[in-house]
Amino acid sequence: MDTPPETQKINLHLVSDATGETLNAIARATTVQFGPVQIIHHRWSLIRTRFQLHRVLEGIEAEPGPVLSTLIDRTLRLELDTTCQRLNVKVVNVLDPVMTALQDVIGQQAEARPGRQYVLNADYFSRIDAMHYVLAHDDGQAQPGLAGADVVLVGVSRSSKTPTCFYLANRGIKAANVPLVPNLPIPPGLEEIKCPVIGLTLAAEALIDIRRHRLRLIGGGAQTGPIRADSSDYVDEDAVKAELLWARRFCNSHGWPTIDVTRRSIEETAATVLQLMEAWHNRKAKGN
Repeated sequence: MDTPPETQKINLHLVSDATGETLNAIARATTVQFGPVQIIHHRWSLIRTRFQLHRVLEGIEAEPGPVLSTLIDRTLRLELDTTCQRLNVKVVNVLDPVMTALQDVIGQQAEARPGRQYVLNADYFSRIDAMHYVLAHDDGQAQPGLAGADVVLVGVSRSSKTPTCFYLANRGIKAANVPLVPNLPIPPGLEEIKCPVIGLTLAAEALIDIRRHRLRLIGGGAQTGPIRADSSDYVDEDAVKAELLWARRFCNSHGWPTIDVTRRSIEETAATVLQLMEAWHNRKAKGN
């Protein structure tokens, strides 16, 4: 019997002068493209002084591996590059290609100011305001405030409405969500709302699995929200299929587009919501 090959293991150092979110996103997007490789992430954030950088260099020397960097300060970058060259470690300054392209087009050098994307500007406070809005308008709450929404997500229980709204809030989008329950009235004014309304749906089998997990959590004392009393219908296959069909027909009757989230991540669902929002605003601009 053949022995399975040993999983390759590498160290990956992420060196940032800010929070490191950019590098985390790049690392997630790239490392998943490889097979059975164990990648040990070493995250070095808020590196803005030579003293802080020396700790990073000691870590790289102790556990060598490729380095992804978003350092802006030229002195720190030079020291990082020099040390990595001495250690024969590959270093990639991931912002360089984009910065160079923009400098060529704009015709001026970029300012070397670390963490500038996180200044407390209007965009930052817009995201905070959107987060407060989502909290206040989750699961059909504060219904009169729906008029202030940028988008309203509707769908049956456990169709990823809440996590999608929170993701959108991080983009500065005020997203409310309203549950669709057969035989219960929808919030007054939702049908006349002056923003996009988008339905979320998914396959019955996937929804049943999610709801069963939810019921197990509640049974274990981890209740975090209301649940329907008729829990037998909540996970009954025929009842769930009928509920989904009713919700889809309800959205269609109002001209609301729907997104099937069965095999979509929250990020992919949010991206599709943004596309539908843009299409809605384009139609409004053209008078349609």
